[in-house]
Amino acid sequence: MQESIYLTPEHELLREQVARFIAKEVEPHGQAWEEQGFVPREVLRRMGAAGLFGLMYEPEYGGAGADALTNLVFAEALSQSTFAGFIITVLVHTDMAGPHLHHAGSPAQKDKYLRRVTAGEAICAVGITEPGAGSDVAGIRTTARRDGDDWVLNGTKMFITNGVHADLYFIAAKSGPGKREVSMFIVEKGTPGFSVGRALKKSGWLSSDTAELVLDNVRVPAANLLGQEGKGFYSVMKNFQTERIALAAMAVGHCQQALRLTLDYVRQRQAFGGPLWDQQVIRQRLSMLDARTRAARQFMYHCAWRVTQGHDIVQDVSMLKALTGELVNEVVSTCQQFHGGMGYIRETAVERLWRDARVLAIGGGATEVMLEEVAKRY
Repeated sequence: MQESIYLTPEHELLREQVARFIAKEVEPHGQAWEEQGFVPREVLRRMGAAGLFGLMYEPEYGGAGADALTNLVFAEALSQSTFAGFIITVLVHTDMAGPHLHHAGSPAQKDKYLRRVTAGEAICAVGITEPGAGSDVAGIRTTARRDGDDWVLNGTKMFITNGVHADLYFIAAKSGPGKREVSMFIVEKGTPGFSVGRALKKSGWLSSDTAELVLDNVRVPAANLLGQEGKGFYSVMKNFQTERIALAAMAVGHCQQALRLTLDYVRQRQAFGGPLWDQQVIRQRLSMLDARTRAARQFMYHCAWRVTQGHDIVQDVSMLKALTGELVNEVVSTCQQFHGGMGYIRETAVERLWRDARVLAIGGGATEVMLEEVAKRY
């Protein structure tokens, strides 16, 4: 039976393919990745070889030419992993960094880079956030100065996922005096003056590498300008919609997994003369959280469908990001509570989900910023 009006048999085949990959390649090894702090490159290359890194890209560059709904199916299926560091490593590559090249890249830039990106041979990161600017993109201070046939970049980027191990970086920099006069640039690893200032230690997403990036008179050729000069602010804003739907998929996936784990646990855990499931407060609380998760999931699919129809969905996606970022924290916190002491033990899935979920109300647009985006569009 078809699960949703938005889903097709092809979507379900994609979901099953991702589930098989996660079961074989991720869940048995994720704890080791948490300890080493990054996902091995060979795992990412296998995902690329399986055709999972270019669903929305053009077929001539190794992509599948799929729509936003198909991409959401992938993100949601990926988010059934209990290792969010793995999930975000992939989603930054596919939904947050790579789309800048897909949408704004010239034919020459795509010919040079995009096939390697799709194959997982070149992993991407996007450098927007700075020590003093995150959701406020207009506040970035990294500069780009034209010098003959080159651009010279100076500044610091902060909290950059894939920042340590990426091969290709898409860097936002102020290229003129206007508040929103921002341009995007392609910077390859190893470019003189471009370095990882430090690898950052986080509370969660432990199998994801996160870095401070330093640009000290980094000289890139004019051909590395990505899109139109001075129009990078609008490129970033456009891609935020894809990014926020992907983060919503992470949140919904965490909710689903936490509820699934907890339903299994409370049916087995004995207390007060029977399983915890016999306690009305537990049954009702989990039932309501499941209902809210299902409602959020349908809203998420509706947003992706509206993207395929070409609608302006900034308000809807801002609502979705705020809603799911807060919901996932409530769901995983409650599920952890119902696991009792076991929910606070490292290396248990529910503890991992609990610490990994926290950032989903912060990254990609904090809840408060999202609600302001909603309010100013009434």
